[in-house]
Amino acid sequence: MPPLLRYPTVDELGARAAALVARRPRDARLRRVGTSRGGTPLWLLSVGHGSRHALVVAGPHANEPVGGATVLRLAERALADPRLGAGSDTTWNLLLCLDPDGARRNEGWLSGPYTLGRYFRHFFRPGFLEQPEWLPDGAERAALPETRALLDLQDELRPFFQCSLHGVDVGGGFVELTHDLPGMAQRLAQTAARLGIPRELGPYDTLYWPVLGPAVYRIPPPRRGDLAAAITEAAVESTWFHPHRYGTVTAVVEAPMWGVAAVEDGSPAADAPAVLRTVSRTLRDDTRLMEGFLAGVRPHLTHVPDADRLLAPVDDYLLVGPGLADSWDPDTHPAGGRRLPPLDSARLTALGISGRRVALRTAGLLHQLARAAGREAADVLPELDALIDMWCADYSEGYGARWIPVARQAEYQARVVLAAFELAAAYTPVRSHSGESGWGSGAAVPMHTE
Repeated sequence: MPPLLRYPTVDELGARAAALVARRPRDARLRRVGTSRGGTPLWLLSVGHGSRHALVVAGPHANEPVGGATVLRLAERALADPRLGAGSDTTWNLLLCLDPDGARRNEGWLSGPYTLGRYFRHFFRPGFLEQPEWLPDGAERAALPETRALLDLQDELRPFFQCSLHGVDVGGGFVELTHDLPGMAQRLAQTAARLGIPRELGPYDTLYWPVLGPAVYRIPPPRRGDLAAAITEAAVESTWFHPHRYGTVTAVVEAPMWGVAAVEDGSPAADAPAVLRTVSRTLRDDTRLMEGFLAGVRPHLTHVPDADRLLAPVDDYLLVGPGLADSWDPDTHPAGGRRLPPLDSARLTALGISGRRVALRTAGLLHQLARAAGREAADVLPELDALIDMWCADYSEGYGARWIPVARQAEYQARVVLAAFELAAAYTPVRSHSGESGWGSGAAVPMHTE
């Protein structure tokens, strides 16, 4: 199949996977492994007949569609390269989209034109408690059907390698690992350089996580925390760690949509405290603005169908905004709170982008709510439009954010997945074939940082 030049929709993913199976019925299978809350099938495309299983999960976050294009590329690669299948005794299991209901809500921008304003005005990601990779109450009490389907699949396959495909709307590429994979940072650097993808050397997501190498981070074991900590620090159980009992190595591969070169700048920061004060003050001001808009819009939403789905992430962002600002501000850092790590230019850039992201996502969701409310809330739309345009201009002009074509995003992500797969296969003990006795009895790879 020719490379996709735009993001595939949920329906297009299913159709392309079915066409691939029809073309190669002896080597590829498509089966339904669950059903979303909205009644959409969860499709698993399996390629090869090896005794070891690799599981790749696309679309865990509804606003990050690159994974769909990536799994189609991986399927074609696995069919074309014997080293990825029979040569490594591997079956590739590709979950086409974990959150198809959320993905459908993003279809207002999926086909382009790809502009920051269009993206944020049509942005959707469910509230934290409705995101299927998270297990805030543990695996046993997981309620979402998408989550249950993924957990059941992990327990069935016992994969030696799992990969979760994520996207970064503005920033750079990076990898998060549950186990150290020596050589990952070098492979990532080579791929990023060849494809012109900036590596994010200090993403907000990994602010307090161990660094395994440039743009490669160790996911800490899950811990209990309040909702704000769960949202901002992934302080929660997740499907990333659920198959840990089987010796599974999990890699979370982040691919950027709009790249920012400065997230790769590891030079010392000129005046980190001043930058932190500015970023924190801006986030507080933006949060207060959004709270005011929400207060004006919320009373007019009683007749809007499914308004709660949009309000949940708005409430999440407004919950975490002030706490993030306080944790970054050197003048208001909470007593007993985590100390910030050393901050170079890359980390400061990432924090600035993250603060702006919280405000822009909130504004985009409020814009959708105001449009749905009709005339009663129409008066806020010009102000929201002006803010969205101004903040998007800050990304493009202030941070130099530049669009990365979809085909290049998917190629980058596919190459990084294959690099992680090769390293995981090399460092996983031979006895760890799924289904064999002794599976998971030891570490899957050397854990140099534990």
